[in-house]
Amino acid sequence: PPADDPEPPTAKQAKAPEMHAWSAVELRTFLDWARGHDLHAAWLTLAHTGMRRGELLALRWRDVELEAGTVSVRRSVGAVRIKGEGERIIEGSTKTDQARVVDLDAATVAALRTHRRDRGGLSLALVRPDALVFGDVYGKHLHPTRFSRRFVAAVAACRRELGDEALPACRLHDLRHTHATVLLAAGIPVKVVSERLGHANAM
Repeated sequence: PPADDPEPPTAKQAKAPEMHAWSAVELRTFLDWARGHDLHAAWLTLAHTGMRRGELLALRWRDVELEAGTVSVRRSVGAVRIKGEGERIIEGSTKTDQARVVDLDAATVAALRTHRRDRGGLSLALVRPDALVFGDVYGKHLHPTRFSRRFVAAVAACRRELGDEALPACRLHDLRHTHATVLLAAGIPVKVVSERLGHANAM
């Protein structure tokens, strides 16, 4: 339940954050720089599928068909504050309550294969069909907010190293907009892009 005495958001808080989609070149610049980071496969998968953060963090190995090159998006997770219990990560349906199948490109399949091998090297329990694809070392859900913060921190580090002009600032959710922008620029029909992103209606 919401807090007992919720305060209305300030005008700054209520204003939707400005979207900053990267170009295909900028995305490649960041992903190349981040290679070797423990969340590289997660960021690449987000950028190449357009999944929402909660959908990615709820993904299980049974949802991923590497041979077929597809991923089934069936659920989502979010952090919920429960009175008397603190914060809990709750798994539920997707934002639109609709499951969808997303095709994977070769780079994403390769990244997921490497990620699966690395997870299996830690523990075979982490690659069971019901195990989370992007969980912590104990197989638990990653915290959504901290997951986003790690991306922002990585982007900031990349910009410090390569220069601000090489890469605009970007939030984790902007990877979803980046995915849509890159597909549309490549001539993919709007309807196809909307279905891939899991929009309730065409963009």
